[in-house]
Amino acid sequence: MNEKVSIIVPVYNERGNLEPLLAALSSVLERSGEDYEIVFVDDGSSDGSGECLEEAARGTSRIKFVQFRRNFGQTAALAAGFDFASGSILVAIDSDGQNDPADIPAILAKLREGFDVVSCWRKGRKDALLTRRIPSRLANALISWISGVRLHDYGCTLKGYRREVLEHVRLYGEMHRFIPIYASGAGARVAEIAVRHHPRRLGASKYGLGRTYKVVLDLVTAKLLGSYSTKPMYFFGGVGLAACAAGAFCAGWTLFDKFVDQTKAHRNPLLLLAVFLFTLGVQFILMGLVAELVIRTYFESQGKAPYIVRRTVNCGRADSAPHRPAAEALR
Repeated sequence: MNEKVSIIVPVYNERGNLEPLLAALSSVLERSGEDYEIVFVDDGSSDGSGECLEEAARGTSRIKFVQFRRNFGQTAALAAGFDFASGSILVAIDSDGQNDPADIPAILAKLREGFDVVSCWRKGRKDALLTRRIPSRLANALISWISGVRLHDYGCTLKGYRREVLEHVRLYGEMHRFIPIYASGAGARVAEIAVRHHPRRLGASKYGLGRTYKVVLDLVTAKLLGSYSTKPMYFFGGVGLAACAAGAFCAGWTLFDKFVDQTKAHRNPLLLLAVFLFTLGVQFILMGLVAELVIRTYFESQGKAPYIVRRTVNCGRADSAPHRPAAEALR
């Protein structure tokens, strides 16, 4: 018997695209013979998307509906979807109609070949060249270079996951695009397949160049968490020792100038640089100690979900809390 498949759909002001998307998803999944559910997460929509989805969920147990009290962002919506889903295979897809539900069977087939994460590549992307595609190519190249996980399209929401790989991942900010990096760091097998991409028919895109700096900052966070999450002292201490070494070098050079060239130390700018670098190095080492204490507190404390739920439909509990702690689902 096939494993249960949960389709996660974050929604923000996509009222006009929901009915065609739901029809396409249902058609594809029914034809595939999969045991499935569709989890819609309304990320604080103001255009009636929530009411439409709630009505659809009350009509069938195949649909789960989660509604946020306000807009928390796509990452939080995906985290909630993963939390409330009951399938062992999770597939995330955008609600704007640009991802094609017909590609889902190919994702499932790739996962069943033994991969843990299947990332999709919008090879024939139908977005604006200057404001979307070129910045995306540059960002993907940068992410691949820094992370060491070579993918063409980190920004594509359409991805497939085995649930167990998400147990080691917590999502904040814009971090959902970096799940393959986290999963790879935990030993997961990551594959990439090319998928179709359609031009947007209705509504307006929620993405723009303004998100670029957020992606860069989140990339730095992802790299630090991936490489130093359990031992931050290695990063801060390494920088601190390097700064102290540079300070010691400048101090030695100052002494050399004093005794060889007869340069007065208080007139030598290298003395100030030596003091600055050495002080900076000590501060970094102390920051590393503080980070060590913080990371131990983090791992030993109970985690909290990065979202607040207003109400749920067909999620197995009467209240608005997830059916299991977020720390268990997304750590």
